Amino acid sequence: MKEIFDKLSAECSRMITKRYSTSFSLGIYFLNEKLRQPIYSIYGFVRLADEIVDSFHDYDKATLLSKFRRDCFEAIEEGISLNPVLNSFQQAVNEYHIERELIELFLESMEMDLQQELYTHEKYAQYILGSAQVVGLMCLQVFTAGDKKQYEELKHSAMKLGSAFQKVNFLRDVNADYYTLSRTYFPNVNLSAFTNVEKRIIEEEIEAEFKLALTGIRKLPPSSRNGVYLAYVYYQKLFNKIKNSTAEKVMTERIRISNVHKFGLMFDSIIRYKTNTI
Repeated sequence: MKEIFDKLSAECSRMITKRYSTSFSLGIYFLNEKLRQPIYSIYGFVRLADEIVDSFHDYDKATLLSKFRRDCFEAIEEGISLNPVLNSFQQAVNEYHIERELIELFLESMEMDLQQELYTHEKYAQYILGSAQVVGLMCLQVFTAGDKKQYEELKHSAMKLGSAFQKVNFLRDVNADYYTLSRTYFPNVNLSAFTNVEKRIIEEEIEAEFKLALTGIRKLPPSSRNGVYLAYVYYQKLFNKIKNSTAEKVMTERIRISNVHKFGLMFDSIIRYKTNTI
């Protein structure tokens, strides 16, 4: 009978992904069918942890996150959890041998969000590693399916892609992070007087990371290349829209890509993939 619960757990992770992220849902859809569910499971786990630290303001977030951590590793060890998201996640972890260290680093970054951190360059790098780069590595372990040589070859590019995505998210969400959550991730930047010069420095970092990431995307197995490339294209377009906005604008509104535009990017990326022009 556990099969029914496992299917329900998988569906919960899919629903969470589709409810919270149109762009990632589209990207996952263009993965090989066998790869979709483990990536949904990873996203569901990451999203739930993120919700604890970002949204549950009327509750003891530290206690909730601590319990989530305990339940997570217990689920992995026992092969089951009554929390459907963790039950789905442990299946992906155990099937694809996702390293515990990656999960630990991710949860440590979530703990950093519980504090009013003053981000130095070192803490910024630590947060990017845990919140984004290791998530890329979790997905890469699924994409490479135990091929350690391929994993090591693509590891650096996967980390750069995760980092670029996260930094674009920081710029997109800078208004809400600063004014609602009292967070400033960028080191040595005063967001109350955010300038175009400071914004451009951050953008140059992102541009360099996107360039390195694309090299790795081109080397991904065909089963995952199209889906990852679609996510890359979406974030590139969002990034370009942010670049074309002033620092003042990103501090006052959330820059977005419409769903209609997202579907246009989807078809464009399919054509590029089919014609081998990515």
